[in-house]
Amino acid sequence: MQYRQDRKGNKISVLGYGCMRFTKNGASIDIGKAEKEIMLAMEKGVNYFDTAYLYPGSEAALGQILERNKCREKVYIATKLPQYMVKGASDIDKFFGEEKKRLKTSYIDYYLMHMLSDISSWERLCGLGIKDWIEEKKKSGEIRNIGFSFHGNTDMFIKILNAYDWDFCQIQYNYYDEHTQAGRKGLEAAEKKGIPVIIMEPLRGGQLVNDLPESAKSLIANAPVKRSAAEWGLRWLWNQKGVTCVLSGMNSLSMVEENIRIASEAEPGHLTAEDMEFIGKIRAAIDRNTRVGCTGCRYCMPCPKGIDIPTAFACYNHMYTGSKGQGRTEYLQTAVMQKKGGDISSCVGCGKCEKQCPQHINIREKLKEARKELLPPYMRAFVKLGKILKIF
Repeated sequence: MQYRQDRKGNKISVLGYGCMRFTKNGASIDIGKAEKEIMLAMEKGVNYFDTAYLYPGSEAALGQILERNKCREKVYIATKLPQYMVKGASDIDKFFGEEKKRLKTSYIDYYLMHMLSDISSWERLCGLGIKDWIEEKKKSGEIRNIGFSFHGNTDMFIKILNAYDWDFCQIQYNYYDEHTQAGRKGLEAAEKKGIPVIIMEPLRGGQLVNDLPESAKSLIANAPVKRSAAEWGLRWLWNQKGVTCVLSGMNSLSMVEENIRIASEAEPGHLTAEDMEFIGKIRAAIDRNTRVGCTGCRYCMPCPKGIDIPTAFACYNHMYTGSKGQGRTEYLQTAVMQKKGGDISSCVGCGKCEKQCPQHINIREKLKEARKELLPPYMRAFVKLGKILKIF
């Protein structure tokens, strides 16, 4: 196993264990199976385990396994404050205490503000005294490192990154999302500040393996270098020195073994120019299923009505390169739930964006298409209710 350092010099395994996708028997996690997979990963050098308050049964399962095998001190636990559920200052301590109890531990190595997508979410927490709370927990040793996980656009990521002295951060990043969400620009901004970056969704929830178009699968099967779709995706990430740890939701012994093999071989800069060109071909094969040829350059911004046009198009495309549900969920997270700005329903057809688009996209028409797909009637009703209740 290879390791990369955090800001304090701690060595984190480049492969982290994502604990959201433990195998279940009905509604319950199969503890016996998960235990075998976790212990094999630990034996092979994995020391970073990521969970969250809202992953059903995950924290309790991880805590039970680590306690039973008397190995809590051998690993780093990362879990998350469900900040979107915090209504008052007392809730912060309530959730944190419950998480420690579930995990059967007196401290959390890496604690994240879960799913920040808008600077206003962080500012709201600041208004509830989160900064003093963090300092208190760090002083007591109950929290060793503080960070945030992010779903939003690049500009918002950089604002949050610069809003506090974070110890680390966690972003969705893969060869297909290179220029969406926090993106390469966000990764490089964190690297410049010396902030470790933990990667989630390295294969887009399996989509870069299981949901590839046939043309992409054929490319991989006939490539001169024999690597699986998963290996190409993971190697692309570990090729970048700004990537500290890549989380994988491993739920089989064979997956653990395979990912550890790749993690042990892949070093920054190990991919050749030919390798990078080949990954570009895979991306191009996926792109053939896209609906809008938006590059995410953001020349169309700002929109007078606050619509994040590139994000809307990225989510619309993801409905057809991935799944419709995933694209709609992503749009809710990255656009509709933003405290500021408007969703695509706010478009008044002024055309300012089209005058500035270097790709000459008929943005107004494409936004109408995207709205129809991203916000079908039941979604519009949900959004309307959310705004009435001031959920977002």
